[in-house]
Amino acid sequence: MIVTRFAPSPTGPLHLGHAFSALMSQRIARSGGGTFLLRIEDIDQSRARAEWETQIFDDLHWLGLQWPEPVMRQSERLQIYRDALQSLWDMGLLYPCQCSRRDIAEALSAPQECAEPKVSGPTVGPDGPVYPGTCRPLRPPTGTIPTDLPLRLNMARAVAQQDACFDECGHGPEGQTGTIRIPPDHMIHAIGDVVLARRDMGTSYHLSVVCDDAAQQVSDVVRGQDLFEATAIHVLLQRLLGHPTPRYHHHRLIRDAAGKRLAKRDDARAIATYRAEGARPDDLRAMVGL
Repeated sequence: MIVTRFAPSPTGPLHLGHAFSALMSQRIARSGGGTFLLRIEDIDQSRARAEWETQIFDDLHWLGLQWPEPVMRQSERLQIYRDALQSLWDMGLLYPCQCSRRDIAEALSAPQECAEPKVSGPTVGPDGPVYPGTCRPLRPPTGTIPTDLPLRLNMARAVAQQDACFDECGHGPEGQTGTIRIPPDHMIHAIGDVVLARRDMGTSYHLSVVCDDAAQQVSDVVRGQDLFEATAIHVLLQRLLGHPTPRYHHHRLIRDAAGKRLAKRDDARAIATYRAEGARPDDLRAMVGL
């Protein structure tokens, strides 16, 4: 059975891009007689607000979307994420990192002995500049897993155990579709040692979304092409943790008149703004081409 999900964060208003993704997710679920789920991704408690969660429910109901209750909330699943981190730690795949963003930026910009001068900036991956490995140990750390420092995935060790391969039923940003295989070198050098547990959250988006999709038995992940690169991380984590890999449907992004991807701060294209101006659900469907 097809199971899809829409998983917004309650950190601002939903916009046209969110409407398109949610409607696409529901359409794919219905096409196979399946189930559309809503999940609230609220691990960032410093930014999550109850009023934004209420607005999410109101906007989606107005669009005509329905889902089973109760919804899953990430803030209620922190122990699940800790258990997953413990598994990866026991496998020797995590290490604590004390670097600040400034430390990383300085390390990436520093000249290297016997190296040719750089003609471009650092490689940027799904989480920003690829981590230079400053805190990466020569051997996996032992003992109790730290809870007071960020934890990074040792990507080289991880890809030596599992590969990253998934079925793309939509299209990536460069038209990628069908069976997608991510070479280990790309994982190491273009994505790098991503953070799987942040100091203030005890987890990360990458880890949480993998655990949650597995728990909800999501068969088809529907999301924007801006997350295509992150999918490689998620597929790798699924395999390391023994979870099934869903099918992925990456879709086009909804952009403004200048071609810029919409953001939550773009209140002019918020669903609530269109509602207040008298728009109907069919009007928004037409705006996003559905």
